[in-house]
Amino acid sequence: MHNREERILLGHGSGGRLSHDLIKNIMLPAFANSALAELHDGARLAIGGTQLAFTTDSYVVKPRFFPGGDIGKLAVCGTVNDLAMCGARPLYLSAGFILEEGLPVAELKHIVASMRETALAAGVDIVTGDTKVVEKGAVDGIYINTAGIGIMLPRVDITAKRVKPGQDIIVSGPLGDHAVAVMSERHGLTLPERVISDCAPLNKLIEAMLAEVPQIAMLRDPTRGGLATTLNEIAADAGVGMILEESLMPVRPEVLAVCEILGFDPLYLANEGKVIAIVEKEYSEKVLTIMKQHEFSAAARIIGTVTNQAAGQVALRTTVGGLRLLDMLSGEQLPRIC
Repeated sequence: MHNREERILLGHGSGGRLSHDLIKNIMLPAFANSALAELHDGARLAIGGTQLAFTTDSYVVKPRFFPGGDIGKLAVCGTVNDLAMCGARPLYLSAGFILEEGLPVAELKHIVASMRETALAAGVDIVTGDTKVVEKGAVDGIYINTAGIGIMLPRVDITAKRVKPGQDIIVSGPLGDHAVAVMSERHGLTLPERVISDCAPLNKLIEAMLAEVPQIAMLRDPTRGGLATTLNEIAADAGVGMILEESLMPVRPEVLAVCEILGFDPLYLANEGKVIAIVEKEYSEKVLTIMKQHEFSAAARIIGTVTNQAAGQVALRTTVGGLRLLDMLSGEQLPRIC
C-alpha cells in the first residue's frame, strides 16, 4: 500500500501551525543562514558598516477592494510595517505585479494610485519593479509582491531573545477589523461603517516609540494567524510563557458579534495596522503615552505579561478566572486575507 502523497493545503498559508511546519521542515533547511535563522519580520543585515533591514511579501487578498483599503494599499503597508517591526526606517520598495489577462485597466490604475498614495504617506519610494501577464484563470485578477529595504534605527535591538519574564505586552488597538472587513466584502455582509480594515503604515508610529524608548524588546504585527499565533511564535523563540487578560482584549462589539455568529475567534484573525510591543514594566506607561498620541494607536493598552512559567505557551485568563490555553492557529480560518 502506497503512502498518500503529501500536498500543500490552504492552511499552509495561514501563518499558523501548518505554515510554521512548512518553514521549519522545508524552507529553513534549504536556505539555512544566520540572518534567516532569526525568523523576524525581515532580515537584519550589516553591509559595509551600515545596518540594514530587508523584507519581502506577496499579496493575494480576495476581494481586491474592501472597506478601508485594497490590495495596493495592503502591499505597501505590509512591507513597510515588516521593516518597522525590525526596528528599521523603511526607505525603498520594489513592486512586482502578476496580472491576469482580462483585468480591467481602470482597476489596475486604481490599485497603482493607491500604492503611490500609501507610499507617500509612509515616506518611502517605489524604485524598481516587474510586471508579468498570465492567461485568464491562472491568477485571480492581480497578485502583488513588494520587497523593502530600510536602515536600522540607532540603539535599537528588536529580537525575541530580549523578551523576559515580567515584561508587559501591549497592543495598539482593536483586533480582527481587517479580517472581518475583507470577509464582509467577500460574502456581501453589511457591517457598521466603523468596521473597516485597519490597514495602515505604522513606521512613523514605531519610530516615535523607539526614539523615546529604544529599550523596547520586541515588536511584531499580528497579521496572518492573529494575536494568539504571533505571541505563540515569540514565546517559543524566547523560551517564556505569557498570560493575557480576556477582560483587556480590545475587540469591537461588532467584530465580536460577527465572530460569534460565524464561529471565528478574534484572537486568531488577521490585522494589517496593529503592533504588539513587549517592554519592561518601567517603560510601559511611557510607551503607552506615545502610542495614544498617534492616530493609529489611540486605543493602545496593556493586555498581559510575560512569565517564567509554561515556557513556549500563551494562556488567556478568562473573565471567570480560569486559564484557557491559546495555541497556534490550526488550519485556516479565513483564506486569502492578505
